[in-house]
Amino acid sequence: MSDHLHKVCVVGVGAIGGVFAAWLGSRLPAGRIALSALARGETLRALQADGLTWQDADGAEQRVALHASSDAAALGPQDLVIVSVKGPAMPAVAEQIRPLLAPHTTVLVAMNGVPWWFFDGLGGECAGLQLQAVDPGGRTAAALPTHHVLGCVVHVSAAAPQPGHIARIKNNQLIIGEPAGGISDRVQAVAALLEGAGFAVKQVPCIQHEIWFKLWGNMTMNPVSALTGAPCDRILDDPLVRAFCSAVMLEAQAIGARIGCGIDQVPDDRHAITRSLGSFKTSMLQDVEAGRAIELDALVGAVREIGQHLGLATPHIDALLGLTRLMGRMRHLYPE
Repeated sequence: MSDHLHKVCVVGVGAIGGVFAAWLGSRLPAGRIALSALARGETLRALQADGLTWQDADGAEQRVALHASSDAAALGPQDLVIVSVKGPAMPAVAEQIRPLLAPHTTVLVAMNGVPWWFFDGLGGECAGLQLQAVDPGGRTAAALPTHHVLGCVVHVSAAAPQPGHIARIKNNQLIIGEPAGGISDRVQAVAALLEGAGFAVKQVPCIQHEIWFKLWGNMTMNPVSALTGAPCDRILDDPLVRAFCSAVMLEAQAIGARIGCGIDQVPDDRHAITRSLGSFKTSMLQDVEAGRAIELDALVGAVREIGQHLGLATPHIDALLGLTRLMGRMRHLYPE
């Protein structure tokens, strides 16, 4: 069923995009796909000079040859485009990738937080709501219509220690689904292709529910770690900070219940899972330490915006957003 997915382009060859490119480029039968990457800067130069280097579970280095370009028009229309970029970059990226899109092209969006298309196909009180926090002025929606999109929740971790190099790959779980719901032929085809490359893929009838559940943990650990510089074990071992995180999560849980993304756990259930992972730095803390823009709006700003639309008070979410936003602005990591 996935045989018609031949031309595949990865947009954003960072840690997670790099895992997609590495596994698709090296674990499928030779000639099964024509793999390309849309990249820029040092990553583009590394890919063009040496291909993509990645470390397998044994620590051995593998190398993948792919056609890398900064010009989407040079790559041409694709069958499958995998987008893995940080939220703030998405409006510009959506416009840049237009030449990759034919009428049949599927765009697998593998990003953290609430995406711009979240309420396209999700009924209820927020049906069709356009989230200004993640898509100011509707630029992304205009450039990348939702009918191209498949949602993807990523439960994979990796590092990009230098451009064109992927290391410390852990886990292989992906959850994919249609914005409008149901299990479509294209969901099954994309799942089959990714499974062939070594991913464990779960196909779900409501991808928004899975997005909200992952967000429920990320939306506290990421900004609190960015504010404090603390790894997740230190955050959860401080009773006052843990209680604040729980209060944020209860507000988000109430919003989820209103939009059809109910969560049947309590915050301490999620904290226990996170705490069991030991001491680790969140991606947002790593971004702060590296001087990169923080991905705050998709994780917190969008949740507050949905709460406002529903008329729900979110004082703890408001405080978390305000404090993290101010920290980001003082460090020039979040726009004024």
